[in-house]
Amino acid sequence: MIPENVIIGRKSRYIRLKFGHLTAMLVVLLVLLIPLPLLIAYRSRLSNERKSYLELWQEGNYQETYERSLSALEKKPLDYFLLTLHGFSAFQIGISQINNFDTLNYIDECIWSLRKALLVDKRDKDSRIYYVLGKAYYYKGANFADLSVSYLEKAGEAGIDASDIYEYLGMAYASIRDYHNSVASFSQALNTQQPSDTLLISIARSYIAMGEMEPAKAYLLRCIDISRDSKTILTARLHLAEILGNEGDAGQAEAQYMAILNESGENAEAHFRLGLLYSEKGDTTRARAEWRRAVRIDPAHANARARLNM
Repeated sequence: MIPENVIIGRKSRYIRLKFGHLTAMLVVLLVLLIPLPLLIAYRSRLSNERKSYLELWQEGNYQETYERSLSALEKKPLDYFLLTLHGFSAFQIGISQINNFDTLNYIDECIWSLRKALLVDKRDKDSRIYYVLGKAYYYKGANFADLSVSYLEKAGEAGIDASDIYEYLGMAYASIRDYHNSVASFSQALNTQQPSDTLLISIARSYIAMGEMEPAKAYLLRCIDISRDSKTILTARLHLAEILGNEGDAGQAEAQYMAILNESGENAEAHFRLGLLYSEKGDTTRARAEWRRAVRIDPAHANARARLNM
C-alpha cells in the first residue's frame, strides 16, 4: 500500500506541471491574440528611438546623446546599444573638458559603460568599443597604459579603421617604457596619416629614450619646421638643444636656446640651460646672469636657485 504522503506529493507535482503547461499556453495565446499592426508599431517605435539617438550622434550633439542615453539606461540598464552610445558620448564630452578633474569623471563613466556593454553582449563585439576604451585608458594616465595597449591592440586586430589608433598606441607603449614598440607604432602612424607636430615630437622622445639621437634630431627638426604651435616648437627646441649640448656642440645648442628667447620672449628654462652651457665653458659670470634671469621670470625655478646658492 502506497503511503498517503507519497500520494499527496505526486498529486502536488501533477498539479504544478499542469499549471505550468496552462501558463505557457496562455502566454502563447496572448501573443497570438495581439494584433499584428500593434507588434509592427512596437518594433517601429524601437527602431525610431534608435534612429533618433544615431541622428544626434551624427550631428555631433554629444551632450544630448549622453543625457538621453543615461536617462534611458535607468529603465534598461543592460541594453547593449544604450551602453555603447552612452560610453562613446561620455568619451567625446570628456576630452573636450578644460578641467582635468571633469575630464577624468567623464572618462571613468565611459569606461564603466563600455566595459558593461562588453559583459552584456558576449557575441561579436563592435571593434569601436575596444578603440574607444584604449583611448580612454590612455587619458587615465601612465598607471593604466597597459590596459590602453591591450584594448588598442584588440581594436587593430579587429580591423578598426581609425587614423589615430597607432599614434595613441605609440604613446601608450611609451608610457610603459616599451620604446621599441612605441617607435614601431609611431612609424605605422606616419604611414597612415599626415604627420602632426605632436606625433613627430612623440616619436622623437621615444628615440631619445632608446639613446638613438640621430633619428631623434631629425624628427625634432621636422616638428619645428611644420608646427604652428609656439609651445610645441619650444618643447622641440629644448629637446634638440639638450641633445646638441650633450654631443658637445655648444654653439648649436646655444642657437636653439636663443631661438626660443627670440620667438617666445623670456623663458626661465631656456635661460637656466644657457647658464649651464656657459658654466661648462668656464664663463661663470654669464652663467650666473642667466640663472638670475631665470629666477626673475620664475621665482619657483628650483634648479636655478640651487645653482645661484652654490
